[in-house]
Amino acid sequence: MKHRVARILATVWLGVTLVAVSNSKIASAAETNELRIPASTAYAEPLSAPLRFGDDGITNWTNSDDRIVWFGRLKHTGSLSISISVSATEKSSSKFAMTVSRVDTPGATQELKTTQTVVDNQRVTFGEATINSAGYYRFELHGTAKPGDAFGTVKSMTLSGAAAKDAHFNLKSRRNAASVHLGFPVPREQQVQAFYSEITVETDPLWSYYMACGFHRGYFGIQVNSETERRIIFSIWDSGNEGIDRSKVAPEDQVTLLDKGEGVVAHGFGNEGTGGHSHLVYNWKTGDTHRFLVTAQPVGTNTIFAGYFYFPEKKEWGLIAKFRAPKDGGHLRGLYSFNENFIGRNGHLLRRAAFGNQWIATADGRWHELTTARFTHDVTGKADRKDYSVDVVNGRFVLANGGFLEKRSNLGQMSDRPATKMPPSDINLKKLLNTDSTLPATK
Repeated sequence: MKHRVARILATVWLGVTLVAVSNSKIASAAETNELRIPASTAYAEPLSAPLRFGDDGITNWTNSDDRIVWFGRLKHTGSLSISISVSATEKSSSKFAMTVSRVDTPGATQELKTTQTVVDNQRVTFGEATINSAGYYRFELHGTAKPGDAFGTVKSMTLSGAAAKDAHFNLKSRRNAASVHLGFPVPREQQVQAFYSEITVETDPLWSYYMACGFHRGYFGIQVNSETERRIIFSIWDSGNEGIDRSKVAPEDQVTLLDKGEGVVAHGFGNEGTGGHSHLVYNWKTGDTHRFLVTAQPVGTNTIFAGYFYFPEKKEWGLIAKFRAPKDGGHLRGLYSFNENFIGRNGHLLRRAAFGNQWIATADGRWHELTTARFTHDVTGKADRKDYSVDVVNGRFVLANGGFLEKRSNLGQMSDRPATKMPPSDINLKKLLNTDSTLPATK
């Protein structure tokens, strides 16, 4: 290669030292502990950048203000060689820069720049870093100059050297943060007719769903849909095992809408199981504590499930929706809460929420506080993403996922929060459930 490292800035800065090396030294380092990270696993910054991500690489990179960013955990110290694979339709002398920093110290950055003739499947080398401490690192690729319309197709980033040994990166194109859950153990003999929970959302990236009241037939929580729209969502699954197409579900297995609140939209859904969906467009507030209640009323072989949300501006509870679920006939079971990143384009951002003051009401009308929870995560958390945690802070369970933070909790970890001994006193369960029981059952 004719390329030479053009310039290295900030040669030493908080945990990372960057030094220029010869091409022969880079080639030698590339033979040791080499790790190739596909471009499809990276993220675009800003989120609005029109970069196109695919299995063959990242295309449509035309703006020098747009960035391509990888995240991963380096477990060893020592040298780290960095290069990217770029494809171009014709030779072009483009300029690139690679900025490396620890995630937990975003102000401490080091930058490597290069100018190199890019041809098909060209490896563009930046130089060698010396990693002085283990942790999560951010690798930010800049395009600083291009002779044509685009910088080319970025296919991968390759790390090698002592610091690349055992490095952990997500190598799959699914870029969602792992979903994280709190499961609340309840004795099987308890007939749970109501589940009450509170959420305080602490971070609110787009495409986040914070679920307060989950159970064996449905879920109830709040979601960030866009920069201008937020929702309260309550959904119940049909009977049977159809995962995609609700038209394939027999009428006797389908959930039926019985009632809904003012402004609530309700319809069927598919692609994640099938069932009845309801949502209210509502500007819930980050930092405020929001209150949720689900009730269950068995009627023959059916169960009527209802979701209620407390509207602080009205200082009253309001119905979101009420559904009849066939082939159930039981109370609430399998109680849980979770954080979800449902679109992966911003899966690198931190999602954090506090869940507290969980209570159940049993069939005898008594309230029982839930103070123990088991931490679990989805399949993404098994190998691909390790940035998730559960804590007990100020008496509440705090779930975090994404953000590439160092702390990690173990699958199945049990946690306890202190009891508040403050059941929800403004809920008239007898009235709610008596209203439910007057509704007719399906045959």
